[in-house]
Amino acid sequence: MASACLEDPSLERHFKGHRDAITGVDFSLNKKQLASGSMDSCLMIWSMRPQMRAYRFVGHKGAVMCVQFSPSGHLVASGSRDKTVRLWVPSIKGESTVFKAHTATVRSVHFSSDGQFLVTASDDKTVKVWTLHRQKFLFSLNQHINWVRCAKFSPDGCLIVSASDDKTVKLWDKTSRECIHSFCEHGGFVNHVDFHPSGTCIAAAGTDNTVKVWDVRMNRLLQHYQVHSAVVNSLSFHPSGNYLITASNDSTLKVLDLLEGRLLYTLHGHQGPATCVAFSRTGDFFASGGSDEQVMVWKTNFDATDYGDVLKTQKHGTNINGTLHSLKSEMVCGDPPKKIKTQESAKNQQWQEEGSGLANTLEHIVGQLHVLTQTVSILEQRLTLTEDKLKECLENQQKIIQNKMN
Repeated sequence: MASACLEDPSLERHFKGHRDAITGVDFSLNKKQLASGSMDSCLMIWSMRPQMRAYRFVGHKGAVMCVQFSPSGHLVASGSRDKTVRLWVPSIKGESTVFKAHTATVRSVHFSSDGQFLVTASDDKTVKVWTLHRQKFLFSLNQHINWVRCAKFSPDGCLIVSASDDKTVKLWDKTSRECIHSFCEHGGFVNHVDFHPSGTCIAAAGTDNTVKVWDVRMNRLLQHYQVHSAVVNSLSFHPSGNYLITASNDSTLKVLDLLEGRLLYTLHGHQGPATCVAFSRTGDFFASGGSDEQVMVWKTNFDATDYGDVLKTQKHGTNINGTLHSLKSEMVCGDPPKKIKTQESAKNQQWQEEGSGLANTLEHIVGQLHVLTQTVSILEQRLTLTEDKLKECLENQQKIIQNKMN
């Protein structure tokens, strides 16, 4: 089985600098930068290179609710409680352009894959589309009857999907501006939605603690996951389309294997709700943010497999309730390119694998030690907090006794 190659994701780095809960994270195309937004009204651009300073961008007059790099990486979009969208140049100057058309908090920003358009979602119950070339508002999509939490373009830019507190996920045709279908299976508000890299499916996360995956060609529910014990805030597809990562108020991140329809990993790192999560463009890293004001960067590791082999060996999936159902080509649009190996290159690869086996094992051990160090650090922080609370209680008790004696 290809899954024998899988390794646990490992915590690589964590960034501290925000002064309130993290609301959004996104990698630049070249993975040299990571953007984060926060309730502290700031946008931060972190360098993935060691010892490089982060940029703090100040401009929004309210909490920053969402961030995203443009496909080229030359711009960062952000949406805010101040009802505006800003486009930033991610350099030391931190210059920005302001877009105004929404009449309430902007909760979501997303670039089309060609970088020509931006779609935004707001508490004013609308989804709005903007042109970046002329930097102006184009049109609104108006059928939601409550706050719109998230809106995304399909990979080909022809469709838009939106998620709302009206408990629906709506699919829109960008050209006709009409709602093609409403998915109503969620039992609560829908916090986040995204397209599968193939464009054939969507996944949505809700306050009913569930994650649902639909086929947008047949408007059919494919998978239903109830793996979290609290509200699911965010999700992100791996670029291969085989995995989905989720972030929840239960403080965990969970990695779902979409081909097998099962929970693969549960990751503990954040103290309190995990609010956002995003894979890098190549899928070898993912970032998460939490109400603990921390941004964490994880190495994927489970991406150490040949997707061609995975697709050939795993034709069926089970949903989390254990019901077997056929996925076949529903989840993945065509096989990824297969790796062609001659006998000679296969032998060379075998020698290289044997030579690098020890190095890989040592690297994995170092990674696990790093995670243990981080865990110990978190436990120490919690212990210190407990000691402080205990000290405070004793002091208060002494004051009460003194007051009674006086």
